[in-house]
Amino acid sequence: MNELEQKSPIEIQVQQSTIRTEICSIATARRVAAMLDQSPDDVTEGSPLPRGWQFVLMGADTRRSQLRADGFPGLGVVMQDFGLPRLLLGSRSVLYMSDILIGASVTRTSSIQSVTHKTSKMGPMAIAVIQHELRVSGETSPALIETQTYLLLPATKGAAKFPDTEISTDRNGYRTKTVVPDETLLFQYSALGFNSHKIHIDRAHARNVEGYPDLVVNGGLATLLLTEFLRQEIGVEPSSIQVRHAAPLFCGRPITMVANKKDSKWLLQAFDNRSALAVDMEVETDEL
Repeated sequence: MNELEQKSPIEIQVQQSTIRTEICSIATARRVAAMLDQSPDDVTEGSPLPRGWQFVLMGADTRRSQLRADGFPGLGVVMQDFGLPRLLLGSRSVLYMSDILIGASVTRTSSIQSVTHKTSKMGPMAIAVIQHELRVSGETSPALIETQTYLLLPATKGAAKFPDTEISTDRNGYRTKTVVPDETLLFQYSALGFNSHKIHIDRAHARNVEGYPDLVVNGGLATLLLTEFLRQEIGVEPSSIQVRHAAPLFCGRPITMVANKKDSKWLLQAFDNRSALAVDMEVETDEL
């Protein structure tokens, strides 16, 4: 039995949902381009929103008084505390059915699909599944469906251990790229997604409350860096992605991205400064 297994999980089906209709604005898309150090002038009204940029349409408008103690707004729906003060993104899947054009009116339906309570070696924990559907106004089918799985964990007992010893890992691939996320990138991504989770923006909280060595790179930002690596360096747009977050990434520490093709799929990985695997992504495309 591993750390996440337990004898009697309790799954609660949750009906809570939020529906918002917003414009996929050119101003916001241009700011994403600027954040990625791309030319904002290349973003034009009526062009497809690059796949991976949909995070700007999923930000919550949770009232400040309803935020969790760690500042997490819930990404579309209010996320309860459940007595578990720490939260991490565990996995994400996105199915792209059609493009969203910049300037289009988009309706987002966000809902907590389930919350499963468990007891592990770390103590009580919960797994929350949130689903988002983005539908362009006038269309009957969604343009994309994104499902996010979050781990809600108990408080830390002292600082977590994140050794700097390098791990012997094969990081070779068809294409590789190294990036170093800094405080500005974390701030801009958090601001564009209206994500106030303190582990990304409050270094004292990340270190002293949650036990991390530095600010934590947003799980969504890590996903975006990988999809942009695929789009910009290899010229491939995904039709679906499956992402697993194996370990946190930290501000100011190099991230090495590796891309390999296996049959009709692309396999992307992100390694931390120790060469430990942090993110695993499987990508399907419309290419034959």
